[in-house]
Amino acid sequence: MKTLLVKTVAFSLLAVSLWSCKKDGDLTVANVSAAGTLAASSTTVALTQANGTKPAVTLSFPAATVTGYKVPVATSLQFDLKANNFSAPREFVITTTSYTPTVADFNAMLLALGVKAGTAAQVDVRLKSAPAPNTVTYSNVITLSATPYLAAAWIYVPGAYQGWTPATADSLVSKENNGVYSGIINYTAGNLGFKITPAKNWDLAYGDAGSGTISTTGGDLNAGAAGKRQVTVDLNKKTIAITVAQLWTITGDASQGWGVDTELDFINDAKGTWKGTLDLKVGAFKFRFNKDYNGALGGTATAGVLSTTGGDIPVTTAGKYTITLNVTDLTYTMVKN
Repeated sequence: MKTLLVKTVAFSLLAVSLWSCKKDGDLTVANVSAAGTLAASSTTVALTQANGTKPAVTLSFPAATVTGYKVPVATSLQFDLKANNFSAPREFVITTTSYTPTVADFNAMLLALGVKAGTAAQVDVRLKSAPAPNTVTYSNVITLSATPYLAAAWIYVPGAYQGWTPATADSLVSKENNGVYSGIINYTAGNLGFKITPAKNWDLAYGDAGSGTISTTGGDLNAGAAGKRQVTVDLNKKTIAITVAQLWTITGDASQGWGVDTELDFINDAKGTWKGTLDLKVGAFKFRFNKDYNGALGGTATAGVLSTTGGDIPVTTAGKYTITLNVTDLTYTMVKN
């Protein structure tokens, strides 16, 4: 009987304790305000490379208010091309109540969204406030207008393939000037050694530091094999990667036959240009990447414009032609020499 009494009292105390915790929990509730009104210092953003380090635009908004139980509120700004409905936005986490990207940063963001350099564009921006995954709110949307510039930068690849002369060495390009450079170098048999220089001189040179890294005290780098090699250098991480180059070619009976590829040369102008001078017969051809018909480019009803659904490009007069392909704009030119 005594044991039963003790158990009954213990159970009663436990029940009171649990009820008290629940009551406290009911009273301790976090109330978080919705995302506030977003404002911009200007809706027209002027972008020039000379002003790269200057402020592009200032976006400001009120801080979220939290009452009751204090919870952290994740705040970010989302950017996407107008009419995309933020389907694949670029998002930047914000810890203050304003955001002022530099001209260079805003320009890089536009290029990353797929805007072509020199092309006027409109981008939507909104504030995202998220105290919890299921309580996300958004601000009003502001549309900003801007025209990005080509922000490319180059480094150089002097080596045995061209006589170890920085002044005439092939280059690698960083389209967004973000420290990551890539390009195609054609190494000749027995001449696989090279280095990386930020300028066309030997004032500073990067060599092999082992395990895919580079340093200014490293020895000669090695392409590994002759031929066209894709070289990618990350000067932020001081790394290098060398792989077999994937090329744009032409194929067709106007050249060497359908399914037989004639390589175009990569032009390192940061504009997606490939070029070749070759003999063509009367017939037709298409462009294809990595010797694959999947995604091949053909002609359209608009002269000089290409499409993945385009037809064969005709050659009506035999002769030597210079063909220029732009894979960024999906255009081409064909000039008879």
